[in-house]
Amino acid sequence: MDAWKNEERYTIDDIYALPDGERAELFNGKIYYMAPPNTNHQRMVSNLHYQVKDYIEKKRGDCEVFPAPFAVFLTENNQNYVEPDISVICDKNKITEKGCQGAPDLIIEVVSPSSRKIDYYKKLFVYRSAGVREYWVVDLEKRLTTVYHFELDNMEEYPFGSNIPVGIYEGFSIKVQ
Repeated sequence: MDAWKNEERYTIDDIYALPDGERAELFNGKIYYMAPPNTNHQRMVSNLHYQVKDYIEKKRGDCEVFPAPFAVFLTENNQNYVEPDISVICDKNKITEKGCQGAPDLIIEVVSPSSRKIDYYKKLFVYRSAGVREYWVVDLEKRLTTVYHFELDNMEEYPFGSNIPVGIYEGFSIKVQ
């Protein structure tokens, strides 16, 4: 007997039916509830968001950057819904009133103790499969940023304090500290 067939499957409708204030993400029909982020997490998200937004505005770029909570509907099958800490979207046609329909170009996740396995494993697979071009995992505990360049099929690690080149923007780097 296949255990997968007996497992309950959820959709985006179930995410929208959650009680007010309760947040969750959906990976291949399975709900993962999210704990509220701590202060250091939010400081890092705010800092990274500011750096990306400032760069885009100064260069008059076409991309837009959104901090969480921002809905990203990765696939059309109604089974994958995420709220990345930071989403950079360069195709304006993907941006709707509900969020982003399809894969952002760059996603940055700041690891929380409760999200460690999801950020490093589940999201890595789902983001790559959905067509995200670049994925950063910023680990406050390890003081390390792991950058996955899916288009180049490589991964690099940078200790905090390093200038990290942003693959989707030639000549732009971010200092994570």
